[in-house]
Formats: sequence, structure tokens, C-alpha cells
Amino acid sequence: MARIRSKNTAPELRVRSALHRLGYRFRVHVVALPGTPDIVLPKHSTVILVHGCFWHRHPGCDRSYSPKTRSEFWEQKFATNVQRDRRVMEELAAEGWRVIVIWECETKDPLQLENRLRDFFVADR
Repeated sequence: MARIRSKNTAPELRVRSALHRLGYRFRVHVVALPGTPDIVLPKHSTVILVHGCFWHRHPGCDRSYSPKTRSEFWEQKFATNVQRDRRVMEELAAEGWRVIVIWECETKDPLQLENRLRDFFVADR
């Protein structure tokens, strides 16, 4: 578990690359905001959270399985993560930020990821 990174993960880098290809400029890991969001687009008042399916419990995803051993520990750990995610999103929204969550499994197809981001920002205009 110590080798699992929280910053600059492969899914996060894919999202940043897609945003850059679409011409968006952003900041990463802004400590001044609740939850230290992965990607912040100040011009669009938007925060992008890149969540791992396993750790953040992506509903209906095969990657959000539960380990067979120490199940009580893992259930508590996952519940705490989901609760924290919800709280952070509420705090960001209260500060006037729009929040978009990109799941790890959604970053596998670069074209689909770009389309999702493009659709989100086109709806913004």
C-alpha cells in the first residue's frame, strides 16, 4: 500500500494530457482548496477530481471489489473515503466551484475522455 501514489497517478496524467490537447490551462494540487483537488481550472471555476475506482468505490465498476481478508477494516476504510469525498465536494460547491469526478476506468479510452471533457466545458458556455 505504501507504493500507491496520491499525486501524479497514471489516470490523472491522462486527464491532464487530454485537457492540454483541448487547449485548457490548469493548476494541479491546489493546497488552498478543500481536499487538495487534482486539477483546478480557475478561469472556468471548475475542479476535476480523478478518483481511483477501488479506493473511492466507483458504483457498478468491476475495479471496486472488496478484499476478502480483513473485510471489516476495508469496509470502514472505504466508507471513510466515500464520506470524505462527499464532504470535499460539498465544501468546493459551497465555495462556488463546479466539481467533475473522472473515474480511473473512464481514462482508459483517450477519445472518450476527451469527448467527456469537451462536452462538460461546451455545456459551460
